[in-house]
Amino acid sequence: MKPLLFLVAGGSASGKSTVVSEILQKAGTNDVLIIKHDDYYLDQSEMSLERRAKTNYDHPKSLDNKLLYQHLKQLLNGETIEKPIYDFVINNRKEATECLSPKSIIIVEGILILENESIRDLADMNIYVELDDDTRFIRRLKRDMEERGRSLDSVITQYITTVKPMFHRFIKPTKRHAHVIIPNDRSHDIAVDLIVTKIKQYLSQKG
Repeated sequence: MKPLLFLVAGGSASGKSTVVSEILQKAGTNDVLIIKHDDYYLDQSEMSLERRAKTNYDHPKSLDNKLLYQHLKQLLNGETIEKPIYDFVINNRKEATECLSPKSIIIVEGILILENESIRDLADMNIYVELDDDTRFIRRLKRDMEERGRSLDSVITQYITTVKPMFHRFIKPTKRHAHVIIPNDRSHDIAVDLIVTKIKQYLSQKG
């Protein structure tokens, strides 16, 4: 049996990773490969650090979806891949890559993962995690300052000029492609249990 592929989308800092962790905990399996769409941002080695800082990371054209599609096809066919690793401190890919082997469950999470039709067509289930804008902004502000070394002003400027408008233009509309929408501002046990049931049925069939 080919691996089961889930795509998990939602606005920046909506809690995608937290929801995925909850799903896997309830499913009770470690046979899972999690891929961050962020690692497939385009290589920007030819650009200066100053120009890289101005990249609109919330636009579909900032991502190397052709490479991701190729890698997902390989994983679904039982092949290993060399996944790029993106460094948000230098706003560029690292020279090193990560060798990944397929597992029974493959989860790809990212704000724009449901935007690409070819990638959507590979998936067994599309999930959209929803959270109100204010809460997402507060979470993003804290994350970018603590984990990515960003200043308060730079985070706010980026949010106003690109993050918020791109969310409403490109990310939020992908909700219509979701099979399951998870509201992350209140209890979402029913949605999570639905996904867990699908995973357990698959693992049971696989034996």
